[in-house]
Amino acid sequence: MSDDDAVRRYYVDGELVPADEASIPVTDRGFLYGDAAFETLRAYGGDVFHWEPHADRLAETCDVLGMDHGLSDDDLRARIDETLAANGLEDAYVRLSITRGSQPGRLTPAEDVDPRVVVIVEPLSRGGRNSDPVWDGPATVQTVRTRRIPDRAIPARAKTHNYLNGILARVELRVTGADEALMLDSDGYVTEGATSNLFFVADNALCTPSLDGPVLPGITRRVVLDLARQEGIPIRERRFTPDDVRDADEAFLTNSTWELRPIETVDGISVGDGPVTKLLSRLYDDYVERQHYEESRDDSVASE
Repeated sequence: MSDDDAVRRYYVDGELVPADEASIPVTDRGFLYGDAAFETLRAYGGDVFHWEPHADRLAETCDVLGMDHGLSDDDLRARIDETLAANGLEDAYVRLSITRGSQPGRLTPAEDVDPRVVVIVEPLSRGGRNSDPVWDGPATVQTVRTRRIPDRAIPARAKTHNYLNGILARVELRVTGADEALMLDSDGYVTEGATSNLFFVADNALCTPSLDGPVLPGITRRVVLDLARQEGIPIRERRFTPDDVRDADEAFLTNSTWELRPIETVDGISVGDGPVTKLLSRLYDDYVERQHYEESRDDSVASE
């Protein structure tokens, strides 16, 4: 199925429906209150990248919300696979959402949950070696006034539909036209982007804000740190100031869709990518290639 003649189909509440007909009731708590959990994933070669860590983080979000939906990881994975297959997609953006369902007229959630599951998929370019990045170019980053919500209010590890914090940060970028917001915590230390984790290189070490602060434990972030350790690159995880980032030798952002995106400027100050960013980007591509494309070729040869 080519993208030109395909009718995109989304999974909504047990059914695969055309994208332009996909809807949920206005009484759904995900719509009314942002009372829902989600994960953004990427599929390579028909297989979801690091499904288990994503499933674990989704379960943790649901625990934070006190939402016992009763769905197994295998069940959720099957719904993703079904949606990818229905759209003939092997390389794709995937968003999996679980809402608490419809409970109109009350803020306090009922203990019994009738969950609503939604899977959205969109085509992306092939990953791995010699792949084309999904971003247009190195990112321009701007420090914003909107502060990251403290963990004691809403834990950073919880990915919920209530994304107003990131939205307000992105709205601020309208003035400068920057690609990503650099968000600080209540004490003025760097945390992350609106939808990305931050890395930079200083004094020959790879630096990234510690998860002790209000920082999302990104799946791509974890892979990058593992790759850096395997290469013997010194790593510093602690609190950093905006000046630490502005003075960096190089810097980049990570998330599941972007993978590694170099940073061109921070607050108008040139940073740019460098040897560490290039090395880690290549290692990441090699990792994706081994995990998702070489195995597919091996399976194809074995079945001939």
